[in-house]
Amino acid sequence: MIEALILTGFLGSGKTTLLGHLLRRPEFARTAVIINEFGEIGLDHELIEASEDSVIELQTGCLCCKIRNDLATTIHDLLSRRDEGAIVPFTRLVIETSGLADPAPVLQTLMTDAAIAARVVLGGVLTTVDAVNGADTLAHEVISAKQVAVADRLLLTKTDLAGAQPALMRRLKELNTTAPVQTVRHGEIDGHDLCNGRLFDSLTKSMELRAWLGPETADAHHHGHDGIDTFALVRGEPLRAVTLTLFLEALAEHCGADLLRLKGIANILESPERPAVIHGVQHVFHPPTWLPGWPSEDRRSRLIFIVRGIPRGWPAALLAALNAEVADVAAGMSL
Repeated sequence: MIEALILTGFLGSGKTTLLGHLLRRPEFARTAVIINEFGEIGLDHELIEASEDSVIELQTGCLCCKIRNDLATTIHDLLSRRDEGAIVPFTRLVIETSGLADPAPVLQTLMTDAAIAARVVLGGVLTTVDAVNGADTLAHEVISAKQVAVADRLLLTKTDLAGAQPALMRRLKELNTTAPVQTVRHGEIDGHDLCNGRLFDSLTKSMELRAWLGPETADAHHHGHDGIDTFALVRGEPLRAVTLTLFLEALAEHCGADLLRLKGIANILESPERPAVIHGVQHVFHPPTWLPGWPSEDRRSRLIFIVRGIPRGWPAALLAALNAEVADVAAGMSL
């Protein structure tokens, strides 16, 4: 499988500088890069010095409007050229979005295109945040807050120009309780820390699961800011498979774009030894990944919601209602 990393972040937050440093590191050899820029002429690809083992593709235009078709076409083309031996057999794909882009359509493309999903696994969403201007940007730019909210890891850039930023760190925690914050110094970071994920494909280690779900899922915590809330839904009792299916279908139908992201691990009654990994973006859900075993002694279902305008108690109430209804049907069938 080819690991895909989505690199997002608002304008001027240091994405291109970071990517240029990463592509010169040995652990990022044989990487294919898709760069999207807003405008008719792209320049970022000219600013990146990559190794001979890297492949760089450029997309111009508004990624938010065109990404579902254009990105899929670009990835299919890269995979075909790889198979034909026309380009380096890359093992990693990095998608750098425009600073004005919503990363959700990128995630949806990777999740919904069957041919891509069969060969490309999401390694994570990386969001760069400018330590100098980040707090002000988050206060005035809604898309910046969304980029932070959906991240698996936050990369704090330009720390050499700004000292301690407690207000910014509080804002980041309010928007995303689960993503660890990692400092980028002069555009450089340890590439090994960013490319050992494949979390949606193989969450077999307890530390990997904890990093993905975040350290605050022991109880149902919630935080909210600028209309974006993050909270956890935790259940000790196993869920029937049909209950989970109905729950995800209802979320997709009724929440739509307001469900910025959902991720978690579920204890399924019919498969108690093999937990299901759940991953969704807006109205699109990736087929559950079944782990070979529980990565820790904690066998509770833990679902992390990142939402906008959805009442915090509504998902829990919905799940409880569906669970009771399915239980009643099952009880009636057993009579």
